[in-house]
Amino acid sequence: MTSPTDLRTAVRDRPLVLDGGLGTLLEARGNDLSGRMWSARLLRDDPDEVRAAHAEFVDAGADVLVTSSYQLAYGVGLDDDEVDELLRRSVVLAREAGEAFVAASVGPFGAVRADGSEYTGAYDVDVDVLRAFHRRRLAVLADAGVDALAIETIPSRLEVQALAAELDRLGRPDLPVWISLSAASSGFAGADLAAALADAASAPGVVAVGVNCCPPDAVAPALAAVPPGVVGIAYPNSGEHWDAAARVWRGEGGVPTALASAWIAAGARLVGGCCRTTPAHIAALAASMR
Repeated sequence: MTSPTDLRTAVRDRPLVLDGGLGTLLEARGNDLSGRMWSARLLRDDPDEVRAAHAEFVDAGADVLVTSSYQLAYGVGLDDDEVDELLRRSVVLAREAGEAFVAASVGPFGAVRADGSEYTGAYDVDVDVLRAFHRRRLAVLADAGVDALAIETIPSRLEVQALAAELDRLGRPDLPVWISLSAASSGFAGADLAAALADAASAPGVVAVGVNCCPPDAVAPALAAVPPGVVGIAYPNSGEHWDAAARVWRGEGGVPTALASAWIAAGARLVGGCCRTTPAHIAALAASMR
C-alpha cells in the first residue's frame, strides 16, 4: 500500500495521469446506473464490476484511481453503518484493481439530492448544514487507507468554505487533499471561481486545486486563476454536448492531448478525464504525457 506522502512527492516529481469517467465505463460495461445512488449502487450489488472498471483504467496507464464514492452519503436510504462499510469498500476495490494511488471521491451536497443542484450550488442551506453533511464521510474515508481525498465537482464558494472548515476539524494535515471545482457551475460568476480556488488552496492538507466536470475549453482560464505556487488539477468532460431533443451526444469526445500539454505547462500536475472519457482516452493521454 502506498502512503499519503508518496502522492505528495509524486506530484512534485512529475505530472500524474488521473483515470476517466468511472460511471461512463460502468455503463459501457452494461450496468444500469439510473438509480439515485448512481455508480455507488454497485459497491453494494456488484463490487466485482467496480474493481474490474478500475482495473481497465490502470491498464490504460492511470497513475491515480478515484473511488466510486462520489454519490454515496448518509441519508440516501441506507443505514449509516452500511454507508460506512460501502465507503470503506470503495477504497478496497480501487486498491485491489492494480498499482495506482487511490483517491477517495467526495462529491458535493447536490450530488445526493440528484436534482441538478450539484451544477449550480443553489442549495438554500447554510454553511453549518454543509459542514454537517460532509463531516462523517470525510472522517470515514480519511481512515480507510487512502492516498488522498478527492473533493470534486464542488459548485459554490460556500461549499468550498464548508469543506475547508471540516478539513481543519478533521485534523489530518498529513493526508493529501485535492479540491476540484465545477468550472461550468452557474454558482461561479465573475471573480467567484478565483476566490473559491484561493479558499481551496488554503485548506489543510491541500496538494492541488483546479477544476473537473466542465468543457475542456473552461480549464485554461480556471488554471490561470489558481493561486501562484499552488499545484493545479484538471479533469474535464469529454467535450461532447448532450442534445436533449434527440437524446444523443454530439461532437468529438476524448481528452484533448494538445490542450493537456498546455494545462501542464500552466501548472497542472494531475490531469485526466471526467464524464464520457474512457480508458482509450486515458491511454492516449498517458502516452502523450510520457
